This record gives sequence, C-alpha cells and structure tokens, in this order.
Amino acid sequence: MTKTNEAPHASGGPYGAFAYVYDRLMADMPYGEWLGWLDAYWTARGGRPNDVVDLGCGTGTLSIPLAQEGSRVIGVDLSADMIEVARRKEAAVRSELAVPGELEWVVGDMREWRAPAPVDAVVSLCDCLNYLTEEADVARAFGSAFATLKPGGVFLFDMHHPNQLDAYMANEPFCHDDEEASYLWTCELDEETSTIAHRLTFFVRGADGRYDRSIETHRQRVYPAGTIRRLLADAGFAEIETYADFTFDPIDEEETTRMFFAATKR
Repeated sequence: MTKTNEAPHASGGPYGAFAYVYDRLMADMPYGEWLGWLDAYWTARGGRPNDVVDLGCGTGTLSIPLAQEGSRVIGVDLSADMIEVARRKEAAVRSELAVPGELEWVVGDMREWRAPAPVDAVVSLCDCLNYLTEEADVARAFGSAFATLKPGGVFLFDMHHPNQLDAYMANEPFCHDDEEASYLWTCELDEETSTIAHRLTFFVRGADGRYDRSIETHRQRVYPAGTIRRLLADAGFAEIETYADFTFDPIDEEETTRMFFAATKR
C-alpha cells in the first residue's frame, strides 16, 4: 500500500504522516543540548521561569522535560498530528513520573497565537522559525511572542545560520533504514531566496508487515543575524543577545551553523 502526502510545515501547512514516525527518525537530534542551553541561560539569570510557551513544540520532546523540571508549559504547534503525538507522550510520562509542572497543548500558528495570560518565557527551538519563509511572517511571529510575554520576560530561540545551507547541500541525501521505518531525505536549494526545500520519502511498516510510503516537502529560509535583530527590535524587544552553536560565544560568520537569540521585553 502506498500513500503520498505533500505537506510543507509552518509556513503553509502542518506535518502529516511524518508526525507519527518523527521521534523514531529524529532520535539523533541534539535535544539534550537545547535543554542544556536553556538551563544554562536561566541559571545565569536567576532561575527557571514559572511559565513557558514552546512555539513549534512538535511532539513535545522539549516541552515535556521543561514541565518535568517544574515549569508550567504551553506547547503550540501548527500540526494537529504533532500535538496528538505530544499528548500521547505526556500521558505516558504522567503515569510513570508524575510530572510536577503543568502541560497544555494547543494547535495554533506561531504568527498569531496568544497565551491566555502573559508568561515569563517563550522558546522556539529546533530551527522552527526557519519554516517561516517570508520576512513579514517572521515579524508577525516576533510580535506574537512579544505580546505573550510579561514585562521582563525573555524570548529564546534558534535559527539556522546561512552557513547551514552549504552543510545541507554538501551532505544530502540523508538516509535512515531499520525494520520499522526508513527514509530518504533530499534537499533543493534556491540561492536567490536563501530557501531550501527538504523532500522526505519515508516508508513505515504497518501491522500487516507491509510498508506505507509517504512523501512530504518542508521548506525553510535562512536570514542573516542582522535581519533577525532588526525584526526583534521592530517588535519592541530590548537587550537582544546573539550566540553561536549551543554556546554563549559570539556568532562567527565563517563557522557558525546555528544562531541563538535572547530578546527581553521591557
């Protein structure tokens, strides 16, 4: 049985079938480094926030640990399928570990969503914001984050540096193969718009032993750090800090592949 599903992510439509195999196929992602970077940032500035919104939360891989560590967390994602997987994961964790924080899941668009009450921190990691391929949409997302924060609250996020496009093209195609699921991941770069299309063809083994094939296309755009700083300032943020590659070192325009930003609402 073969199924084809064309589904771009946040800029035009949500993850579909890929959501249900995402954790298995993305197991090598450096989630511990993202969590470690957040923890180091908060520790250096007086402690963990009480309330956090996780924009582009996906399957909750970062939201759930944040709740386990005691924060009240609202996970927001455009994909109802991703949110459904997150809810299943939360249920398993709650029954086994009695999560001390609180979790809420919302299907919503990071460009226009608002929390029901202001929060201490908004985070958006795993290059979620690169899925916004129009500068105006990035500006809208920053405006939403600003409106969601309490005075003194901080917006923490990462984005691909333009250098990452070269890394993608130098290393594609990406492949994964095991008995339960496999994928072929190819990339197509549009240098004029600094946009890359990720085309994923994946095969998932069903209960009957046969494999379903799905195809999804995800598009990302990279922006210079200066553009992101300008858009943050236009949204009203102050004390805009920039860092490189899971550290608190400055961005190196020759070497950095992932940029981290911390922007405070005053």
